[in-house]
Amino acid sequence: MRRTVIRYKTRPEMADRNAELVESVFAELKAAQPEGLRYLSLRLEDDTFIHFVETAADDGASALPKLSAFAAFQNGIRERCAEPPLAKGATVVGNYRMLRES
Repeated sequence: MRRTVIRYKTRPEMADRNAELVESVFAELKAAQPEGLRYLSLRLEDDTFIHFVETAADDGASALPKLSAFAAFQNGIRERCAEPPLAKGATVVGNYRMLRES
């Protein structure tokens, strides 16, 4: 299992568009229901976005990049950002009913 946290800050005038693109990814995930993937996205009040991705595969392989909505989200991400995406591996230190127990 691999967990990754991605953080970036959008330009204020692009934050709503970014949120719409993220919502489209979740709509496609809901329809496709791929196995081995758990995904959470948060928008902070300063237009920082945080994505938490958990994949069952140790190498991080995931159905997420194969989604057309994810490709649309990825297209132009750098232009939407004031601070570019930064992805880091993550280890859960504490968990109370937020994540599936591993």
